Amino acid sequence: MPENPLYVTRPELPPLEEFLPHLEKIWESRQLTNSGPYHQDFEEALARYLGVEYLSLFCNATIALITALQALRISGEVITSPYSFPATSHALLWNGIKPIFVDIDPITLNIDANRIGDAITPNTTGILPMHCYGQPCDVNHLQNIADNYNLRLVYDAAHAFKVEVDGKSILNFGDLSVLSFHATKVFNTFEGGAIISPDTKTKQRIDRLKNFGYVDEQTVVAPGINGKMSEFNAALGIVQIQYADQVLERRKAVANRYIQRLKLLKGIRIVESTNHSYFPILITAAYPLTRDELYNRFRESNIWVRKYFSPLLTEFPMYRDFPSADPKNLPNAINASRNILCLPLFPSLSNSEQDRVLKILESA
Repeated sequence: MPENPLYVTRPELPPLEEFLPHLEKIWESRQLTNSGPYHQDFEEALARYLGVEYLSLFCNATIALITALQALRISGEVITSPYSFPATSHALLWNGIKPIFVDIDPITLNIDANRIGDAITPNTTGILPMHCYGQPCDVNHLQNIADNYNLRLVYDAAHAFKVEVDGKSILNFGDLSVLSFHATKVFNTFEGGAIISPDTKTKQRIDRLKNFGYVDEQTVVAPGINGKMSEFNAALGIVQIQYADQVLERRKAVANRYIQRLKLLKGIRIVESTNHSYFPILITAAYPLTRDELYNRFRESNIWVRKYFSPLLTEFPMYRDFPSADPKNLPNAINASRNILCLPLFPSLSNSEQDRVLKILESA
């Protein structure tokens, strides 16, 4: 009989008995959305926890990305990474913006800031990098480029929950940062997201845009969207935040156990993840199996590792004809996408489950 399936992630949830009283309160109040008391409380609590001042909750990170670009009135061309989840570049297309892809750094797998200058044209208005696997981008270099060329800088921080640089939240860098609280993320609210703003004026514009552009009952000032987080999601967030530190510590323990077993295994390169949002490895030529052969071996054992990110964004039909999608310009991104695997990592991963993963890697 095959062993139970083991997935790359397993959503972390609090004790149900702690969540149910909040549901009862929502049932009693009948306020389900539109910035209710749970929304307001969670927004304030999360901002404090993350060390940011201005935070706007959203129904999901994709709508948040689309809204962030709208809030800054970005247009024309935006430089971004080909090594990301489709939502990053899709948000540009939804705003009528042309993505310009540049290669990634071969170590961090983040956008290579040294390549951005050559991609800037008179039509360039912004940069949209992603903190890949929670590893911070070269934020100071990117800010210098943005300042020198008068460009907007929006970070896709979907992987970067609770990541800090020199004691400061990574979310405070750039013009805006966008978080994801999807079920697969370090911190989840079933579905959800947030935009971190630098000031009250920007937050006010974002809050209006996520509510159809409404200022009051009769005044609409912008072509907004419905991006509001519901009271159910916010209530879950209120409970989840009590366990956030515990979750991060457990993820770190699981990651360290992988590292101790894999660090001397020939042909495996561990890709750093600051907050252990994922456990990515690169399969090099020294390993006995190719990435795809190893992937198939995992699947035969009912272990659902992920080729995350493969294929590249530039290989999808809506992007592959862009001049910047030419493979000769993206050797590092192509190498990463052809050799990456993300191993199962979540707080409730038991030693025996982790040993199933390690056995396959060590016995090849």
